Amino acid sequence: MHLDTSVIDPNAGMSPHAWYRHAKQASEFVEDTAQSAAIEALDALWQQLIDFKTKRNHFLGRSLLSPEVPKGLYIHGGVGRGKTFLMDGFYACVPYKRKRRIHFHHFMAEVHQRMKQLANHDDPLIALSDSIAESTRLLCLDEFHVDDIADAMILGRLIAALLERGVVLITTSNYPPSGLYPHGLQRQNFLPAIALLERELKILSLGTGNDYRMLSGEKEMRYIVPADVLSEAHMLAMFERLHPHPAEIGATIPAKRIALDAIWFDFKELCGKAHGQSDYLSIAHIYRTVYLSDIPQLTAEHSAEARRLTWLIDVFYDNHVQLVVSAATSPEQLYTQGVGAGEFTRTASRLVEMQSKRYMQLPHRTQNVTL
Repeated sequence: MHLDTSVIDPNAGMSPHAWYRHAKQASEFVEDTAQSAAIEALDALWQQLIDFKTKRNHFLGRSLLSPEVPKGLYIHGGVGRGKTFLMDGFYACVPYKRKRRIHFHHFMAEVHQRMKQLANHDDPLIALSDSIAESTRLLCLDEFHVDDIADAMILGRLIAALLERGVVLITTSNYPPSGLYPHGLQRQNFLPAIALLERELKILSLGTGNDYRMLSGEKEMRYIVPADVLSEAHMLAMFERLHPHPAEIGATIPAKRIALDAIWFDFKELCGKAHGQSDYLSIAHIYRTVYLSDIPQLTAEHSAEARRLTWLIDVFYDNHVQLVVSAATSPEQLYTQGVGAGEFTRTASRLVEMQSKRYMQLPHRTQNVTL
């Protein structure tokens, strides 16, 4: 596996305490007791990682005198409580080259792919763990959520192998470890993985409190209700005004409009057909802005479309893609009944945040660090 170490975060070396004090100066910041407590734990871990790096540099190889690796963190709480915000801030502060931050579902997709490639090894999972540990000291996994039996069956061994090899793990999740994979097939086989997380990681709860994405300040006119002729005309005018340079290159997925820095899809084309996260990731890395028109109000019969929309928003959010949408109803009402409707609250919250001024000022991530 390969880790791109060519770029070090500009905040590397700043303590989480100092980073958080700076973040609190933003006009739309809301003081939060649970976040402040989490910063204490993150700052302590940051100091441990600094000390570990200093001590490690004084030892030769991996001798018996090598210092003990710090324990990682498992941060959980309700939708929009700032879990990703805190983890990203911590990640930026750690002055390590061998670090990686990735959405959990993307990570697991890569894990399954790499295990197929390593099938000729006696134990592909151990070979994979060796490879990850060689390139990554700090691994940050966002949105840890187990809903796939294939993931559930290998996670315990994978996490144990990574921790044994000195990988420091930071995760965020909407659920405490005991709440993972609650009704999954053969859940009893996943219980050792839960026990491992509770034993090896420090568990931090941010509670259920306010969803700060819903409370964020200024909203831009980029989520248009309803999806009708007028909203179509509004999006067309915006596209032609902001993206005046059409692109000659066609897209793999049929698009309504393509410019050098933007692309426009119909919901039925992008989420109504059998596209996956890798397709959405390719779009996210190429285009700074994506227009998505005619999102209907989804019912229980549209669980597949809702799942793809969740993937799409997660990928776009993770890569800071600008999103312009026309929809039948507000984000909170898009999908309220059906398989995964409970999880869709996170998607709705992210759709709201992606309209905020703060989000739109984030730099576009044009490439992802790959395993």
